[in-house]
Amino acid sequence: MMAAPAIRTRITSLFGCKYPLILPGMSWISDPNLVSAVSNAGGVGILATGPLSADETRNAIRTIRSNTDKPFGIGTTLLMPGAEANAKVAIEEQVPIINISLGKGDWIAERVHEYNGKILATVTNAKHAQSAIDSGADALMLTGHEAAAHGGDVTSLVLIPCISKRFPDVPIVAAGGFADGRTLSAAIALGADAVAMGSRFATTKESSLAHQMKEIIANPELSGGSTEADTIYGKNFDGIPARVLKSAESSRLNKKPASLPLVIYRAFNAAQKMNIPLYKVIPGLITQFDKMYMVAQFGAATESLMKATVDGNYDEGVQFIGQSQGLIEDIPAVDELVQRIILEAIETSSQTYETLSEKRMT
Repeated sequence: MMAAPAIRTRITSLFGCKYPLILPGMSWISDPNLVSAVSNAGGVGILATGPLSADETRNAIRTIRSNTDKPFGIGTTLLMPGAEANAKVAIEEQVPIINISLGKGDWIAERVHEYNGKILATVTNAKHAQSAIDSGADALMLTGHEAAAHGGDVTSLVLIPCISKRFPDVPIVAAGGFADGRTLSAAIALGADAVAMGSRFATTKESSLAHQMKEIIANPELSGGSTEADTIYGKNFDGIPARVLKSAESSRLNKKPASLPLVIYRAFNAAQKMNIPLYKVIPGLITQFDKMYMVAQFGAATESLMKATVDGNYDEGVQFIGQSQGLIEDIPAVDELVQRIILEAIETSSQTYETLSEKRMT
C-alpha cells in the first residue's frame, strides 16, 4: 500500500502529529501499547488513567516514551477520585497533551502551558465549550450523541458545525460516529480539524480489548447484532448518559438505577480494585452527595465493564461502544488502519470536490 501523505490541519499543527486521528483515553484499552502504536502511526494516542494510580500513571508515561518519540497525551476525568493526582504526575512528566473532562481544569492548563504543553478539553455543548476555553483549553473534543460511553445529546452532524461556527478560532476534534476515511472527510467538511476514533482503534490488533469482544464487534453474527443500531443509550447503567453494546445484560442494567446501598457497596469494591483509598471516597459522599452518588454509580459499573472489556464476557459484562461499530468489519494493525483511513479520506474528498464542481459547471 502506498504511504499516505501528511495531512495538515490546525490539530496536526497544534499537536505536532502527521495525521488528524486521535485515540481517546478508554479505560483498560488505551494503554501504553495502543497509545504508542497510534502515535507511531502518525496520530495521537491518549493514555487512559482512570484505572491507574499515580505511580502506575508515571510508569505508563515512561513506557510510552520508551516506545515512541511522537506526541501523545493522557486523559483525566476530573470528577473521578484519583484524577487530580494523575494530572499532577502528567505535569511533572511534562506530557505534551492533557485531555481533561468533567471538571474545571484551569489549574492544569496554567501549569501545562508553562512547558508549552497543550490542553484538549472534552465537551458536549456550547456552554461547556465556552467554560473550557475560559479555563485555558487549546482545543476542544466534541463528543456527539453517536459516541461510545458518555456522548452528548446532539449528533456530530449538528454539533460540529454549530460549535465550529460559534468558536471559529478553536481547533476541534470530533468524536462520535467516526471510523473510516469517509467519516474523517465528512468531519473536516463540517468544520472539525481531526477525529477521535475510540471504537475503531479499540478493535485493532494492538488493542488490549478482549479478543472475544473484538470478534463480536467486527462480526455481528456472533452476537446476533452489533450493527450501528445495536447499542443502548441511557443513564441508569453508570449514572451518566452512556452508550453501550446491546446485550441481555446491558438491557437489564439500563432498565432502572441500582439501589443506593448496592451502588455504594459496589463503588467501594471498585475503588479497592482501582487502588483508590476509601478515605478519598467517603468524605465526598458526605459533603457532595449528588455528585459523589453519580461517581458511586460509575464505580459500581466498573465490575460489569471489566467483565466485557478485560475478560471478554459478553453475556455477563457491558461494553462501551459507539454507533460507528456498524463501520467496523475487521481487526487490522493500527498502522494499516491509519493508512487506509487517510487514503480513503483523500479519495472521498476528491470525489466530493469533483461532484460539486460538475454541478456548478452544469
